[in-house]
Amino acid sequence: MRCAVGCGHVHQGVDIGVGVDVARGDQAHPTNEGLACGRGLRESTDPGGEWLTRPLVRRDGELVPTTWDIALGEAVTELRKRAASDPDSVAVLGSGQQTNEAAYALGKLARGGVGTRHYDANTTLCMASAVSAYYDAFGSDAPPPTYDDIPDAETHLVWGANPAVAHPVMFRWIHASATDDDDGDGGSELIVVDPVETKTARAGDTHIAPEPGTDLALARAVLARLVARGDVDREFIETHTDGFDALAEALPDAGDAAAEAGVTLDEIDLLCDALDARTLLYWGMGVNQHVQGTDTSAALVDLCLASGNMGPGSGPFSLTGQANSMGTRVCSSKGTWPGHRDFDDPAARRDVASAWEVPAERLPDDPGPGPVGILDSVGTDVEAIYAVATNPAAGMPDATAAREALEESFLVVQDAFHTETTELADVVLPAATWGESEGTTTNMERTISRVRRVTEAPSGVRTDVDLITTIGNAIEPGLFPSDDPAALFEEFAALTRGTVADCSGISYERLDAEHAVRWPAPSAASQGGYRYYDEGSEQWSFPTPSGNAQFSTATFEGVAEPVSESYPLTLTTARENDGYNTGIRSRSTDPEDVAVRIHPESAPAEDGDPVDIESRRGSIPAVVEHDEAVPEGIAWLPIHHPRTNELTTKARDPSGEPNFKQCAVRVVPVSQTEREALAEASV
Repeated sequence: MRCAVGCGHVHQGVDIGVGVDVARGDQAHPTNEGLACGRGLRESTDPGGEWLTRPLVRRDGELVPTTWDIALGEAVTELRKRAASDPDSVAVLGSGQQTNEAAYALGKLARGGVGTRHYDANTTLCMASAVSAYYDAFGSDAPPPTYDDIPDAETHLVWGANPAVAHPVMFRWIHASATDDDDGDGGSELIVVDPVETKTARAGDTHIAPEPGTDLALARAVLARLVARGDVDREFIETHTDGFDALAEALPDAGDAAAEAGVTLDEIDLLCDALDARTLLYWGMGVNQHVQGTDTSAALVDLCLASGNMGPGSGPFSLTGQANSMGTRVCSSKGTWPGHRDFDDPAARRDVASAWEVPAERLPDDPGPGPVGILDSVGTDVEAIYAVATNPAAGMPDATAAREALEESFLVVQDAFHTETTELADVVLPAATWGESEGTTTNMERTISRVRRVTEAPSGVRTDVDLITTIGNAIEPGLFPSDDPAALFEEFAALTRGTVADCSGISYERLDAEHAVRWPAPSAASQGGYRYYDEGSEQWSFPTPSGNAQFSTATFEGVAEPVSESYPLTLTTARENDGYNTGIRSRSTDPEDVAVRIHPESAPAEDGDPVDIESRRGSIPAVVEHDEAVPEGIAWLPIHHPRTNELTTKARDPSGEPNFKQCAVRVVPVSQTEREALAEASV
């Protein structure tokens, strides 16, 4: 499992020692039916990075090897002491890299054992905007379509996403649908909206390149044009939605909004024409990671609702990045209680407290300020941090400030690999990774699959579930009656019974027999399909107060950090081929200068020359890579490089998701002599 597509893999362990010798796609798995991408296979058999194999503690400023008793003793003593005096002084950071069972256990520890509001996961950094938009529109999280809808779409509209790089197996299905001409009409159409000519854009029929950060203006221009042309689905709007008249009144002039986005009215009309066919509208981090990420995601949902692109073969489909981001949303109690129970619902709180056998008053009143807000609270509210399978020292915006906050706290880091965050830790707990653990995971279309151990973890390494339950029981005796993943899954599934994300009909035995099951699955014979729609009766039902889907009304308010005379370029960030998260598995732990991709007309230096990239928050060394796929006025950096986020701004969407995709920078030529002198001075 290397991304949220959720491919099933078959692994074979090495003959001697520990590790994975062979990996291939699982032909019996219903998600991928044997398909696999090179990254997923390679990172199973030969992951990069420096493996952690012994517990570490800080002594005289240095991390030194120690025993498990000492490492866990120091971690538990400090966390328990602070939790006893003020639960909110302890922060817990989880990850989309955990199994469902580990994510559930970590949430139980944070909310039920400690009782802290300062708990979240790195999934908020990539998916919170889409989650908020789904709740606002439909009353529930997760996309309505599934992978089954891809072959039936007549238009594939990919907006602010690059699945050819980020989700290769899924992109094969999209591309196959777009090029399938069995019916003689040349197949469906692939349209890509992205400021940069990505690999996905090059494979598409049409590429539309808005200015970075202006997607909301573009989406509103398209809807305004649809209304003006009379191309909205009035029957669907009047029967199944609320709020369209208020939205129509708030829409800007299509021409003005198109100009704000840097596109032509002809391109707006092209998008309108495309929506007249059965359309799947996919989006990713290029939409979510903005100060108006929720508004923009909602505007894309609005386009589907208004054009009648709801139902099989169509609809809004947010593309999740991390392997178990969806599972973290359903299981971990970070933004909702298990099963997407409302956080502030008194009945839900009572049910959760009862199941966990903890006082209901211990559960925090609100879900907390998000990962950025948690680190901002260090030194005032937060004193200690327990981070599991996440690398905030590299992954947070304004990373220098993030590192300073991590250094200021008592920091326990649990990970399989050495990271920029483990470098700052007071206690490091080496944890098992995929292939060394038992559990389940959930992909972006709500399908739960089994994860099985194929090899023992190296000696001295323990699983996430083992460590979390051990620490949890030390803080709150009896919190975890069992550390068995199957028992934890059963406990989680029971808590979802009767919810919109009902997993109570899923068990390890069922997964062993069927390989994968999509929620909601309230019985052992059921599983989810297209959400909110009953194909038999052709009826819609949304879990909103009115039972209808809701339109939004927000309009574009400008980018978070406009360019200026001092900072004339817009920096945007995105994935590289074969890159994954902060790159721990796919890069050296001591990386060389990052390459900044920039159009030759915008580059202040020749190809390969050293430069400094500077923002209002920091400066990083780089080398220039001329690239005409990047429009003039834009600088492009990979999200995986550990120094990229020293430049990005902490401005964020109300959901808590940061504005990673747009900030103002300048690129300054630096001679090799100056670079060497600076490097020598730093030593």
